[in-house]
Amino acid sequence: MSVWDDLVGQEKVSAVLEAAARDADALVTAAAADEPLPEASKMTHAWLFTGPPGAGRNQTARAFAAALQCVSPDRALGGAPGCGFCDGCHTALLGTHADVTTVAAVGSEILVKDMRDTVRKSFTSPANGRWQIILVEDAERLNEKSANAVLKAVEEPAPRTVWLLCAPSIEDVLPTIRSRCRHLNLRTPTVAAVADMLVRRDGIEPQVAEAAARATQGHVDRARRLATDPAARERRAAVLKLPLRLDEVGACLRAAQELVDAASEDAKQLAEEMDGKETEELKAALGAAQGGRLPRGTAGVMKDLEDMQKRRRTRTQRDSLDVALGDLTGFYRDVLALQLGSRIALANEDAEDALARIARGSSPESTLRRIEAIAACREALDRNVAPLLAVEAMTMALRAG
Repeated sequence: MSVWDDLVGQEKVSAVLEAAARDADALVTAAAADEPLPEASKMTHAWLFTGPPGAGRNQTARAFAAALQCVSPDRALGGAPGCGFCDGCHTALLGTHADVTTVAAVGSEILVKDMRDTVRKSFTSPANGRWQIILVEDAERLNEKSANAVLKAVEEPAPRTVWLLCAPSIEDVLPTIRSRCRHLNLRTPTVAAVADMLVRRDGIEPQVAEAAARATQGHVDRARRLATDPAARERRAAVLKLPLRLDEVGACLRAAQELVDAASEDAKQLAEEMDGKETEELKAALGAAQGGRLPRGTAGVMKDLEDMQKRRRTRTQRDSLDVALGDLTGFYRDVLALQLGSRIALANEDAEDALARIARGSSPESTLRRIEAIAACREALDRNVAPLLAVEAMTMALRAG
């Protein structure tokens, strides 16, 4: 199985990247032999992957990183890069390759202090692999200072360094950065393609896979979670019942509190799984005895870890809320389809009674206002408005219609 097999509905992009990986081999060979570089190469030092949520931006970038680091013996015989089995592919896909550095937003932004070491590493030669690869998963979350640090590295990169930036759209990245990148836009996979992937790779029952793919409208990660996690299905079912409960002000406030509490519980579960382990590992690295005191002068390091964990909990809570808001948007999109007599397939067929009830009791104009209220809540959360205030304002707007 090659690294490209994990990409759903991105055949054209995979073909472009495979051709670039082949040309990357020629560049490495020419540099090693001190020969002139090949002309018209499809390989470049910086790439920008954009596409809607669920299209697989990060997975595509990581697959490309694996193909660039592929060390399969078949390569010498003309085999395609990205075998998926060699040590280079395997470690790059797992995120443990020494020459593949991943940067992701822990909080709402990627801070410049989180980028300094990465930028310095980008100017070093590969330790073991063929390329030094920097993968920025949330390039849209670079703030002004961290974006400027990336710009300097992308403007004058080291000869064997490749930057892979991922963002929802090209407008989310500074013009000065995107002008130095080769842009690849990914598309949302079809429902049928996502369902087929769930059946083949995860062993999901066809009916369950179809329902999960349709409910998430082609979002690969959410479809897999919905198909495999009963708790995720329960949370979605609760969210889809929310529009029927907003008949009075008190019900709106209670619904908002429940949404925020559910998101907080998700963040708490993640923190319980990760924070304790990270803290103990850092204490051991600093030389603290089991259950003993930390060495002097290490309090600042522990404080930095606590700050990072706090930012991650906030990010997890807002990501969980965003999933619920996406489900609500899909619900009202189906309501609008019923009101307008559209023939498009409903994403939430399992909630058809609730959809019909809301559709009969409101107008298309009020449904559009409700969709706009959900979008406004998302924007407020992006601006760091307190989650409960943002969600309460949304539920009140949903009630008003």
